Amino acid sequence: MNTNDFSRREMLGLVGSGAAALALPGCASTSGGLAPRGASVESFLDSVAAQLVALSPEGATSLGIDTGSRAALRSQLGDRSPKGQARIAALLRDALKAARRHDPASLPAEARTSLAVVESAFSVALDGFALPYGDVAVGGWRNTPYVVIQNVGGYIDTPRFLDGDHPVRDAADAEAYLARLAAFPAQLDGELARLKAAGRMGVIAPSFLLDKAIRQMTLARQDAASGGDLVQSLVRRTATIPGDWDRRARETVTGPVTAALGRQLDELKAQRARATDQAGMWARPRGDEWYAWGLRASTTTRRTPDEVHRMGLDQLALLHGRMDPILRKLGYTSGSVGERMTALGKDKRFHFSNDDKGRAEIIALMQSKIDFIRGKLPQAFRTLVRGNLEIRRLPPAEEPGAPGAYGGAGSIDGTVPGKIWLNLGSTDLHSKYSLPTLAFHEGIPGHVWQGEYANRLPLIRTLLAFNAYSEGWALYAETLGDELGAYDGDPVGQLGYLQSIAFRACRLVVDTGLHAKRWTREQAVDWFSTTNGSNVAEVAPEVDRYCSWPGQACGYKVGHSEILAQRDRARAALGPRYDLRDFNDAVVGGGNVPLDVLAQNVSRYIAAPTGR
Repeated sequence: MNTNDFSRREMLGLVGSGAAALALPGCASTSGGLAPRGASVESFLDSVAAQLVALSPEGATSLGIDTGSRAALRSQLGDRSPKGQARIAALLRDALKAARRHDPASLPAEARTSLAVVESAFSVALDGFALPYGDVAVGGWRNTPYVVIQNVGGYIDTPRFLDGDHPVRDAADAEAYLARLAAFPAQLDGELARLKAAGRMGVIAPSFLLDKAIRQMTLARQDAASGGDLVQSLVRRTATIPGDWDRRARETVTGPVTAALGRQLDELKAQRARATDQAGMWARPRGDEWYAWGLRASTTTRRTPDEVHRMGLDQLALLHGRMDPILRKLGYTSGSVGERMTALGKDKRFHFSNDDKGRAEIIALMQSKIDFIRGKLPQAFRTLVRGNLEIRRLPPAEEPGAPGAYGGAGSIDGTVPGKIWLNLGSTDLHSKYSLPTLAFHEGIPGHVWQGEYANRLPLIRTLLAFNAYSEGWALYAETLGDELGAYDGDPVGQLGYLQSIAFRACRLVVDTGLHAKRWTREQAVDWFSTTNGSNVAEVAPEVDRYCSWPGQACGYKVGHSEILAQRDRARAALGPRYDLRDFNDAVVGGGNVPLDVLAQNVSRYIAAPTGR
């Protein structure tokens, strides 16, 4: 991410936002419950994975596993109500208790890692559920105190999921689409109950976030009132499938869906009347406690806000120290690094025209960089995955509240490709020198690439992910792009890469500044744009994102620094036996893990007889 990454990562984040029926008393089950006491660890982990899949029907579809015994999930949406949240927490408590009955010392390495992943993901999530408000992503990254806001909520997630991931290959798929449309109002009303409950506690989003959310939801409601994209997505894909799809979808969308969106909109407007412009969690009830948890969940460390803030400033100084001589060679000698990067960013040679021609050029440039890096990957990995990828524009209605881009891997079976979603509402969000590193981050060898390795692991490992690893790997992918020659003879391109990494160091400073040091939104935007020379049009929605996802932005640089530190450790320990391909295989092949488990995986790689 400059990222948010829907597709696979956001889909998995929905585990924390909704629950289907679980194997709990009084609830129907699609998964058969947890494995009984005495079962093998493999059977136990498989049963946990089955329960997690039942929590997110959308996730089952996005992974391509809503078939066979799970086929009913294709017609369902997750339950985002208070009752749904309680069911998730109950499952996690039962599963964690069962996990702790297994002795890790008696298990092979892969099973030990899987148990460690379950322990970390579930215990952190349960601490989040113990807080009185917010969304908790179980094995995901989108933790938020606000159930519905400019970048959170079913009004965004479900239409995008139905158009992007729900397949319509035959009449049964079309009927499943209609069933999900019919379930959409209840999903929205489940969120509404939690939105109202948070409001009664005084947990109201900042006014500037509510303004964005109200604008977006107004557009979403207007679109639904005319049928709009929710209807057209089905009609477009059923052109050769007999059936009265248009009328049936339109009745649901223009009626119950539009009404449910209206109810959420009314509540957002009511909360806006009570809102302030105070940006950080410090201004919310139990906000310091919530932020400490959010920072822990996102970094998989116990670093304090002060420690993270200082880390950001230190990392930024190092990166600007690398940028300064490059800028001087290009003739930019006056002012701070940020001021000189601002001047570089105003050079029209690096801009795209703000029209369809410019948008097409952006997509073409991204594709060319993906094509370039594919040819270099045998130098960095012994084990190669497919890199199944397409580049798409975000739905225009979503663009005002979205960052510049995000991406993630597709389905396990490869039928749904991974995606890089580009925000092309304004081409000013992108420059010719920033796009190459963005392609490596979101696509290959970043999120799409890493997700395909995860898809090869046992299902539990595909479902559970950690923000610091996910985003740390994506930043490391940018570093690999530089090391594999993407900017040879291109100093401006290398500045784009270094500015991208520095951007993530700035996030450490700004996120903690907002939520722990009482920065205002305006202060954060000004510091960020001035210090890093980033476009205000890019920075402003980024800052808004940090306000709605406290702590999430800190995972990137924390994870990136840890991967580089582990690489230095491996190189020092192995000496002439060190090989970049083996290290990368160990990190990406070990799966998405908390940072302490990453260190354990690297230790095993170092200790292996061949260093592989």
